[in-house]
Amino acid sequence: MAAPYDLNDDSVVVIIGSGAGGGTLGNELAQKGVDVVILEAGARIEHEDFINDEWDSFAQLAWLDNRTTGGGWRVHKDFPNLPAWIVKAVGGTTTHWAGASLRFQEHEFKDLTHYGKIEGANLLDWPITLVDLEPYYAKAEDKMGVTRTNGIEGLPGNNNFKILKAGADKLGYKDCHTGNMAINSADRDDRMSCQQTGFCFQGCKWGAKWSTLYTEIPKGEATGKLEVRPNSHVVKIEHDKTGKVTAVVYADKDGKLHSQKARIVAVAGNSIESPRLLLNSASSMFPDGLANSSGQVGKNYMRHTTGSVYAVFEKPVHFYRGTTMAGIIRDEAKHDPSRGFVGGYELETLALGVPFMAAFLDPGGWGRSFTSAMDQYANMAGLWIVGEDMPQEQNRVALHGELKDKYGMPIPDVSFTDHPNDIAMRNHAYKQGMALYAAVGATRSFPTPPYPSTHNLGTNRMSEKAQDGVVNKWGQTHDIKNLFVSDGSQFTTGAAENPTLTIVTLAIRQAEHIAGEMASGTI
Repeated sequence: MAAPYDLNDDSVVVIIGSGAGGGTLGNELAQKGVDVVILEAGARIEHEDFINDEWDSFAQLAWLDNRTTGGGWRVHKDFPNLPAWIVKAVGGTTTHWAGASLRFQEHEFKDLTHYGKIEGANLLDWPITLVDLEPYYAKAEDKMGVTRTNGIEGLPGNNNFKILKAGADKLGYKDCHTGNMAINSADRDDRMSCQQTGFCFQGCKWGAKWSTLYTEIPKGEATGKLEVRPNSHVVKIEHDKTGKVTAVVYADKDGKLHSQKARIVAVAGNSIESPRLLLNSASSMFPDGLANSSGQVGKNYMRHTTGSVYAVFEKPVHFYRGTTMAGIIRDEAKHDPSRGFVGGYELETLALGVPFMAAFLDPGGWGRSFTSAMDQYANMAGLWIVGEDMPQEQNRVALHGELKDKYGMPIPDVSFTDHPNDIAMRNHAYKQGMALYAAVGATRSFPTPPYPSTHNLGTNRMSEKAQDGVVNKWGQTHDIKNLFVSDGSQFTTGAAENPTLTIVTLAIRQAEHIAGEMASGTI
C-alpha cells in the first residue's frame, strides 16, 4: 500500500475516477514508477461484500446523486433523475458491467469517411485508426483475460444462449457464440472462474469478472506508487496564470474540502461527470470551462442505440441462470446502408431479475398484459440491442441553471433525443429479435424501450483539430497540456461494440505516452 501522498506534493499524477479508464491508467503509470493519486467519489466496497439482490445492490453501488434530463428520449419520461445506470464506488462501472469485450471495427474509426455527412449528425473521423490501437487491444485482452483471445476458452452457453443460437441458425446468422468476455472461463490471474450465478450487474462476488477494483488497483497499490482515496468527490480543477492545471479540490466523506496539488490531472469520471467537472472548473481565464475553446465540452453525448426483446416460451428457460451477457450475434454489426441506416448493432443475451423486469418491462403499466408477462417469467428468454448511435451537438451534458449539489456546484442536466438513424436501427433490431424468437417457437415476444444508459460516450471527444473536439489522439486536452481525459467521454463516435475494452486500450496507450512525456520533461 502506498503511503499517503502529501496534499502539497506537486509531483503526482492525479486521476479522477477509478473505473475502466482511471483504474487502468493508475496501475499502468504506477508500474512505470510514476506516483499516482486516484480520487474516487464513492466508497471502497470489496467484492466479497457485493449483494446478490437487484434492489439492494442498486442502493449499494449506483450513482444516485441528483441529475436532471431533457430531450425526446424515453428515459426523460420514465427515469427523469436517472439518465445513467453507473456506479459510485472504487472500481467504477467495471463492478457493474457485463464483461462483453469487443474490438471496434476498422470503419468505425472513420465514420465521416464511410457514412458521409448525415443531416443532424455531428460525425467526425477519429484521429487514430484500428492499426494504431491493435497492439494495445492485444495488451488489454491479455490483461482482462478476454475469452476467445490468447487461447482462453469461451464461456459455457446457458439456456438463454441456446435459444439465441437456435434462432440465429434459423435466421441464417453465422457469427454467434458466447462472446468475447472479460470473465474467467477457467482460473486465471489469481482469480477463480465464473460460477454462473447470474448477478453480473450486481458486482461479481467471485472476482471472476475483470474489474479494476480487484485487478488493476491492488496491483498498482502493491508497487507503493498508487494511492486510492475513496469518498473523495472532486468539485473542481484549479490552474495557474499560465493556464496549466495545478490542483484538484475535493470533498471528503464529511464534506470537508481539500486541495491535492498535481503535476498532471487525468479526468475519468464517466461521460456525465467528466464534462460537468470541466464546466464547473470555469475561471476568468477559462470562462466557458476548462479545455472548452471548441465549445464541444459536454456536446455529442452518445449512449448507444439500445432496447431489448423478451420472448415467452411454453417451457421453462430460467434465463437468469448463468453469465448474463455470454451470448452474441455479430452479423448485423456491419455497415450496410441497404437496411435503411448507417452503422450496425450487436444482439447480446440479457436477463433481468424479477424486480428490474417489473420496473423496466412497461407494457402499458399494471394490467393483464403486464401481469401475464410476469407470470411467464421462468419461461422467458431475452436479448439486448447495442448499436452505434449518431453523435449530435444537441445531445449534451450541461450545468443545471438552478439546482446545485451539496457542495454548492451545479448538477448535470443530460439532454438526449434519438437521431432518425438511431430509430431506424432500433426498429430493424426489434424486428430481427422478434423474428429470431418466433423462429424457435416463442408464444409471444415484446420489444422494450431503452433503460437508463450504461454506455455513456462522447462529451469530451477526440479530434485532429482543436476546433472540432476536446482532446487529441492521446486523450490530452487541446487547450491544456497537462490535463487529460481517460474515459469513454473521449470517444469521437460510439461504434456498435460495448466500450469498456476500448476504454482500457486507450488507457494503456495513454499511460505509455504520459510516462514518456514526463520522462522527457515535456509535461
